[in-house]
Amino acid sequence: MISRTEARALLSSLTQSLSLLRHMRTIELVMEAYAEKFGEDKEAWAIAGLLHDADYEAFPEKHPQVIVEKLNAMDEPIIAHAISAHYTKWNVPYQTRLDKALLACDELTGFIVACAQVRPEGIATLEPKSVIKKLKDKGFAAKVERDEVYKGVELLDVDLTTHIAFIIEVLKANKEELGI
Repeated sequence: MISRTEARALLSSLTQSLSLLRHMRTIELVMEAYAEKFGEDKEAWAIAGLLHDADYEAFPEKHPQVIVEKLNAMDEPIIAHAISAHYTKWNVPYQTRLDKALLACDELTGFIVACAQVRPEGIATLEPKSVIKKLKDKGFAAKVERDEVYKGVELLDVDLTTHIAFIIEVLKANKEELGI
C-alpha cells in the first residue's frame, strides 16, 4: 500500500496552493477519524482524503483522472475508485463505505471551515446548528454544492447534525495546525 510519505510526495508534485493543501489536509484528518470510528483502514482512508483533489490545480480539466490513473498504476484501486467517486455528477457507483465517506466529508468539511473563518472565535465555538443555518443561506459559500452535502450524508447513512458535530470535533482538535 502507498504510504503517507509517498502520498505527500505525490501531492506536493501536483499541488502548490496553500488553501488547496489545507483543504486536503482537513479531509485527510476527518477521513482518518471516520475510519477509526467505523473500524476501517485508517491509512487508506486518510490517503484518500489527502489525495482526493491532488490533480485539481495542475489538471483542472482532467480532475480526478490524473490522480486516479497514478493510483491505479501504483496498484491502489480502492483509493482510486473512492477519489473517482467523490462528486456525484461524475456518475461513478458508490461501492464501499470509503467511497461514501469521501463524498460525505469533502464539500461539508470545506463548508464547515468557511463557517469557522467568519467567526471571531473560529472553530472553537462553532455548533452544528450554525452550520445548518448557513447551509440554508445560498449566498454563503455559494460555490459549495449543497446537493453534494445532502447526498453524501444520505449515502453514508448518517444524521446531518451528528455528522457536522463529528467533523467540527476533528477540526477543533487540529485547529492550530489548520489555522481555524
